[in-house]
Amino acid sequence: MRTARTATLEIAYEESGPADGAPVFLMHGFPDDVRTWDGVAGPLAAAGHRVIAPYLRGYGPTRFLDPATPRSGQQAALGDDLRALMAALGVGRAHLVGYDWGGRAACIVAALWPERVAGLVTIGGYNIQNIPRANRPASALQEYRYWYQWYLHTERGAAGLEKNRHEICRLLWQLWSPNWKFDDATYAATGAAFDNPDFVAVSVQSYRHRYGAAPGDPALEAIEARLAAAPPIAVPTVVLHGACDGVSPAEDSAGHARFFTGPYTRRVVPVAGHFLPREAPQAVVAAVAELVAGHSPSQ
Repeated sequence: MRTARTATLEIAYEESGPADGAPVFLMHGFPDDVRTWDGVAGPLAAAGHRVIAPYLRGYGPTRFLDPATPRSGQQAALGDDLRALMAALGVGRAHLVGYDWGGRAACIVAALWPERVAGLVTIGGYNIQNIPRANRPASALQEYRYWYQWYLHTERGAAGLEKNRHEICRLLWQLWSPNWKFDDATYAATGAAFDNPDFVAVSVQSYRHRYGAAPGDPALEAIEARLAAAPPIAVPTVVLHGACDGVSPAEDSAGHARFFTGPYTRRVVPVAGHFLPREAPQAVVAAVAELVAGHSPSQ
């Protein structure tokens, strides 16, 4: 476990592999932590990569530096945190891998600062939120899948996540990856990361902000304005999507090719659900190896 300081955070991260290896950042999602990459980090490190897996804001040992900083989980914060961490570690250019919140951070850096990104593996597709269109109703089934988001829009929901965070997070694991049979020890190893003092505030703000129900951090308004235009991603990209994802079905990313203007491919991974790095780590390792080897994906 190591830490790096940005202007906003003391970011905790795990690092493996040679210090002079080609950097790969592994970005986890909600509700998860760096343990999701255990089956990915080892093979990448063994292949000679410098592998960096940070805890996102609100997770594990990562902490805000200033009590007055808004506890924002908005997408601009996640992307800016990754960009700032790369700078703090002296990494000029890297391959980025992420899913869910972490996939959003990786997509944002690839879209807005492409010179910093050698290649992108994004699980779930183009993860940048279209906030201006976010309040358009979805299908009844998708609205049902997003029950936890509507729950967190209420004060009852915020209190519920504070009181029952482990019951809720474990339920989300079960619902979103129905074929993944994890045990108590597996959940406990990650669940401790949700005891971060800012986990609830960051989570609630994230799910409210994306629908315009909470203000964003004023310091991030310029980034949010750029993201509102749905910026394209030009770096070489592999999209992975679990065939059995219980919150973001695989068909959701089927039309995402239009957001990627560089070399691009998309693969649906059988049996895997939302927590794909845990369920099919070999698919993630293979995607990174393909990009690093320069076998450019084709449209």
